[in-house]
Amino acid sequence: MSSKKSFIHPTAVIESGAQIGKNVTVEAYAVIKGTVTLEDHVVIKSHAYIDGHTTIGEGTIVWPSASIGTKTQDLKYRGEKTFVEIGKNCEIREFATINSSCQENSVVRIGDNCLIMAYCHVAHNCELGNRVIMANNANLAGHVIVEDFAIIGGMTPIHQFCRIGRNSMVGGFSRITHDVPPYTIGAGAPYKLGGLNLVGLKRHGFPIEVRKGLTQAFRLTYRSGLRMEEALKAIESEVDENPHVKHWVEFCRASKRGLIGFQGVVVEPQEDFAEFEELLEEV
Repeated sequence: MSSKKSFIHPTAVIESGAQIGKNVTVEAYAVIKGTVTLEDHVVIKSHAYIDGHTTIGEGTIVWPSASIGTKTQDLKYRGEKTFVEIGKNCEIREFATINSSCQENSVVRIGDNCLIMAYCHVAHNCELGNRVIMANNANLAGHVIVEDFAIIGGMTPIHQFCRIGRNSMVGGFSRITHDVPPYTIGAGAPYKLGGLNLVGLKRHGFPIEVRKGLTQAFRLTYRSGLRMEEALKAIESEVDENPHVKHWVEFCRASKRGLIGFQGVVVEPQEDFAEFEELLEEV
């Protein structure tokens, strides 16, 4: 263990073999197991528990009583060597749980600049992109993929193998059982898809031409009455191509669980979600 210029409280437990970077802070009663790597400028608050083959990226803060890298809750686990990789400048808030993975050499991966709020759960084989926000008590089952800039509201469970598309906003107290397309906004149980996340897209600098293209893609997918593959072909032939429209098509085409809104889920008019857009302005 190297602790150059680091600040380790005398009551913290750091096992032999743990890799500790520069200017790392480990507060009272935190436990760092011997297979853990803490990169430079990481802060581990009191009573946090870091286990397994876990790497926590530079500048990340783990708040009190969070649990990271512990054994998966998947009953199929048979002792395989698995990993947790957390990116740079994340905040893992109080009592959040991030389990290790299942299947040899598999990884639970969290990108850079993510905010995982209190009591959230990230299960085995999950992947989170960059700048993901999970509000309090949001829960990811196994094999969930959350793309960059997605926001998941509090008290929302995500079913295993679902995907949450980039720049989407899932409102609190929702229930997600199918893939949520990128760039959209919605909420509820059953889930009501309101249209594009226009406020979020404007905030992230999406130009008007891109927003118009995504609006066309959304309408052709959800409001044209076409079958999925027909709608995607119509988008490819009728909508001016840009990387985001292309991502929409690729995301929809790759769906294995099916898109939310194609299983009897209600698609609401965009204006019904003005209150969510107002809230998004404050995030």
